[in-house]
Amino acid sequence: MTDSSDDYVYDEATGEWLSPQESAAAAQPTGVEVRDAMGTLLSDGDSVTLVKDLTVKGAGQVLKRGTMIKSIRLTGDDQEIDCRYPGIKGLVLRAEFVKKV
Repeated sequence: MTDSSDDYVYDEATGEWLSPQESAAAAQPTGVEVRDAMGTLLSDGDSVTLVKDLTVKGAGQVLKRGTMIKSIRLTGDDQEIDCRYPGIKGLVLRAEFVKKV
C-alpha cells in the first residue's frame, strides 16, 4: 500500500498542500493577455510609450504623447497596466493608450 501523502505538493505561495490535480491547475497560466494599441503582447517589465495625451485624474497633470513609461506591471485585467511615473503615485493606464517600445 502506498502512502497517498507522497502525491501532495507543498505550495510555498499559499502555504497549503495541494493534490496533483490542484497543483497542475495552479501551474497553468491564467490566460489573461494584455495587448497594446498596436496589438503587441505586453508582459511585466516592458517599456511603453503613450500614443495619446492623457489627463491624470487626481494629479492635475497631463502626460503627453510619446512619454516613455519603463518597467510596467500587469494587473490581471486584460486592459489595465500598473506603472510608475515621477510625481504620480499608483498610476494605472489602459493598454489601448500605450505602445510597446
